[in-house]
Amino acid sequence: MIFANIKFLFLLILLVPYIVWYILKQRKNEAALQVSDTRVFAHTPKSYKIYLLHAPFVLRLIAFVMLILILARPQTTNNWQNTETEGIDIMMALDVSTSMLAEDLKPNRLEAAKEVAAEFINGRPNDNIGITLFAAESFTQCPLTVDHAVLLNLLNNTQCGMIEDGTAVGMGIANAVSRLKESKAKSKVIILLTDGSNNRGEISPLTAAEIAKSFGIRVYTIGVGTNGMAPYPYPTGGTVQYINVPVEIDEATLTQIAHNTDGKYFRATSTSKLKEVYHEIDKLEKTKLNVKAYSKRHEGYQPFALILFLCLLGEILLRNSILKKIP
Repeated sequence: MIFANIKFLFLLILLVPYIVWYILKQRKNEAALQVSDTRVFAHTPKSYKIYLLHAPFVLRLIAFVMLILILARPQTTNNWQNTETEGIDIMMALDVSTSMLAEDLKPNRLEAAKEVAAEFINGRPNDNIGITLFAAESFTQCPLTVDHAVLLNLLNNTQCGMIEDGTAVGMGIANAVSRLKESKAKSKVIILLTDGSNNRGEISPLTAAEIAKSFGIRVYTIGVGTNGMAPYPYPTGGTVQYINVPVEIDEATLTQIAHNTDGKYFRATSTSKLKEVYHEIDKLEKTKLNVKAYSKRHEGYQPFALILFLCLLGEILLRNSILKKIP
C-alpha cells in the first residue's frame, strides 16, 4: 500500500504534544483530599471503571491517526502480474479494397466479414489477436493483443478507402508475418480474407506464403463473394446506382497459399459459410502464453474510515454512560 498525499503523515508528530498535555492535565486534576492512613482501603474491590478511565483518550488518539491516514489517501500499489494461459497467436489480414463494398453478402462483404470476425474474437478470450489491413498497400491496424476491447474497437473503425485501392495479397501476408515471426506460441495463424486477385504490391502471394512457412505460420485463406455476378453500389451524382460486376477470385493462388503453409482454403458465398473458417481454427493445438496484466490503483481509505467512526462512537458512548462525570 502507498499514500498519494504522503506529506499528511507528518501530522502524526502532533500526537506527541497532545499526549504530554493529557498527562499534565491528569496530574492537575488529582484529588486534593488527604487522609491519615489508606490501609482501610487496601481490600476495597476496584471498579472496572478504573481500567476504562483512559479509554476515551486512547480512542481519540486512534481516531486522530485514522483521520491523518485518510487524508494521506492510502491506495493499493500498481503492479504487473504475469499469468499463464492457453491460447494461440492469430493475425487477421483483411482486404479493404473498394470491391469489398459489393452487397452479395449483407449488408456488404466488409461489414459481414467484420461481424463474423468480432464473433470469433469474443469467442477466444485467451488468444493474442491482431489485425492487418491491405488494399494497394498494407499496414497493421492492431498488433497482437489480449485486450480485445481495443481490438474490437479498431476492427469496428475499419473502412474501405483507408488505403489506396488495389489488392496486394502478398503484402497483406508479409505484414502479418512480421507481427508473428517473434511469437513463442506453438500455433501461429494468419486468417486472410479477400474478394479478388493480387494486382499490387512488391511481394507475390506465393513468396509471402513461403516466408510464412519458414516461420511455422499456418495461413487460412478465405475467398469471399458469390459465384457469377455481384451487385456493387456505384455513386452517380447525388444518388447510388447498383451495377452487377463479375466476382473474380484467384482461388488457385489462395488454395496454393493454404496448401503450402498447412492451412486450408474456404470459399465464403454467404455469412454462414464465412463462419466455417473460425470453427476450423478452434480445432488448432493450443499453447501456453505468458500474459502480463496491469492492475490499477484503488483507493483504500474505507477500513481506516470505519475504524475512525467506531472510535468516535466508542468515545461518545463511554463519556455519556459509564464514565459520565457529575459536576
